[in-house]
Amino acid sequence: MDKRVGYAIAVAAAVAAPFFLYPVFLMKVLCFALFACAFNLLIGFTGLLSFGHAAFFGGAGYVAGHALKVWGVPFELGLLAGTAAAAAIGLVMGALAIRRQGIYFTMITLALAQMLYFVCLQLPATGGEDGLQGVPRGKLLGIIDLGHDLTLYYVVLAIAAAGFALIVRTVHSPFGQVLKAVKENEPRAVSLGYDVDRFKLLAFVLSAALAGLAGATKTVVLGFETLTDVHWSMSGLVVLMTLVGGLGTLTGPIVGAIVIIALENKLGDLGNWLAVTTNVEWFRTIGESVTIVTGAIFIVCVLAFRRGIVGELGALFKKLRKPKETKQAASSLHATAVKTTEG
Repeated sequence: MDKRVGYAIAVAAAVAAPFFLYPVFLMKVLCFALFACAFNLLIGFTGLLSFGHAAFFGGAGYVAGHALKVWGVPFELGLLAGTAAAAAIGLVMGALAIRRQGIYFTMITLALAQMLYFVCLQLPATGGEDGLQGVPRGKLLGIIDLGHDLTLYYVVLAIAAAGFALIVRTVHSPFGQVLKAVKENEPRAVSLGYDVDRFKLLAFVLSAALAGLAGATKTVVLGFETLTDVHWSMSGLVVLMTLVGGLGTLTGPIVGAIVIIALENKLGDLGNWLAVTTNVEWFRTIGESVTIVTGAIFIVCVLAFRRGIVGELGALFKKLRKPKETKQAASSLHATAVKTTEG
C-alpha cells in the first residue's frame, strides 16, 4: 500500500510539474530517467555491465529523426522505427557480447558502440559533426499538434510511464525472477536447466529497445540529434545516474537522472546565486565545471553511499521500522502468554 501511495504522489507531482518548471527541461529529465531505468534493468537485475548503451540511445535518435525529417512518417512510426532499430542493434551486439563475461563483456559492448559512433560520424544521413537538425515533432495520431511544449510533455510523460511500468512488470514476472537468479548465482541457474545465454540476450534486447525509445523521444523533444548521444561518454553518464540513484532499485535511476540532469542544466544558475549571496565571484565559474562536480558526486557515492540515494534511504527506513516491528512482536507474544496463563 505504501508503494501505491508513493507512486500516486509521484504521478501527481509529474502532472503538475510543467506549471512550475520549464517543460523542455522536464521532458529531457523524463527521457534520461527512462534511459537509466532501461540500463538498470540490465546491470541491476541481470548483473551485466554494458558500456555500449549510448549506441542504442543515440542510434535510435538518428533513425527516428531521419524517419521523421526525411521520410515524413508520423510521430508514432518515427518512435517505433527508432525503438526497432535499437532492438536490432541490441540483438546483434548482445549475440556477440553474451559469449563473454565480466570485463570482457563490458569491453566488447564498448568497442561495438564506438564502431557505431564512427559510422554515425561518416554517414551523410546523420549530418556528421553537425548532427541531424530540424527534426519535426509532428502530430499525435495525426490530430494533436505536438508543437506545443505542454502537449508534448504529457505525451512524453505517458511514454516514460509506460516504459517504467513495463520494467516493473518484467522485474516481478517469472522472467525477471530468472534474471535475478542469473545475477545471484549463474552456475546454479544453469544447473536448474535454464538457458542462461538466451535469458541474458532477451534482457539485453529489451534494455536496448527501451533505451532506444528514450533516445528517439529525446530527439523529437529537442528537434535534433548529435554525436554526443552515441559517444562512449553517454554510456558513462547513464552508469553515473544509476549508481547515484541506486543500483538494482526500481526508482533509483529516476532519482539519479533528476540529480545529474539538474546539475548539468541548473549548476550555472546556482553558482550565480551563490556569487550574489556571498559576494564570492568564484562561484560564477561552477557552471563551467559540471564534469568536475558530477565526478565528485560519483566519488562520494562510491565511497559513502554504496547503495545510492534510494538504496540508502530504503536501508534507513528498514532500520527505523525494525524496532517498531520488534516491539509489536513482543507485545503480541506477551498477550498470547497472558491468554495462555488465564486459560
